[in-house]
Amino acid sequence: MSLAIIIMAAGKGTRMKSDLAKVLHKANGRPVIEYVLEKTSALDPEKIVLIVGHQAEKVKHATQQYQVEWALQRPQLGTGHAVMQAEQSLHSFQGDILILSGDAPLVTIATLGQLIECHRMEDAAATVLTADLRDPSGYGRIIRNGESNGVSKIVEHKDASSEELLVQEINSGVYVFRADVLFDALKKINNNNAQHEYYLTDVFSICFDKGKKVSAYKTANADEIKGINTVEQLREAEKILSTES
Repeated sequence: MSLAIIIMAAGKGTRMKSDLAKVLHKANGRPVIEYVLEKTSALDPEKIVLIVGHQAEKVKHATQQYQVEWALQRPQLGTGHAVMQAEQSLHSFQGDILILSGDAPLVTIATLGQLIECHRMEDAAATVLTADLRDPSGYGRIIRNGESNGVSKIVEHKDASSEELLVQEINSGVYVFRADVLFDALKKINNNNAQHEYYLTDVFSICFDKGKKVSAYKTANADEIKGINTVEQLREAEKILSTES
């Protein structure tokens, strides 16, 4: 089964107190997007599509040594909208699509490989990378079908019942989809929400509604799913990255 990868790299670094594109902030002297591209390139995908937006030309220049295609997201109308921009590059692709963020450099090649393997072993339409957090506040919760790898629901923190809030397994924002499932569902999502944005997580709602199988693969190391939104988180990521071989 062939693999394509979509990396979301269009965002601003607002909480970094800088106008620099978030993925261009440096960890140990290298833009964080380089770590993500190195790891995803090691999976030997058929194609990598990098979604650019804020400071698009700078991001393109910083990533030109990698085998990537760029897709422009402008204006930026949410994560679902970001992934929609990759459809033209992947219109004839029929394999699995791994989606991740360019500002989350800590996930390992091994974990990404195991996520893809789980997706294929389960013959799932979609698979989400998860982790258990001691304090899962603010994260979407993964509601499993008993002890299986199957997922019955992904519920946002603000929408969770008191029982669901006790769940410590959270959505990392790293996903694998069958290409046909992904692009078909993206045509059905809308922006009827407070932010007027298209959310990638709404694709899962469509999968659940249609009875398509959604699976979860849990990493034992919750550090891997941490993104970088602040200078403090960048410093923390630097320490972790410096210990990777």
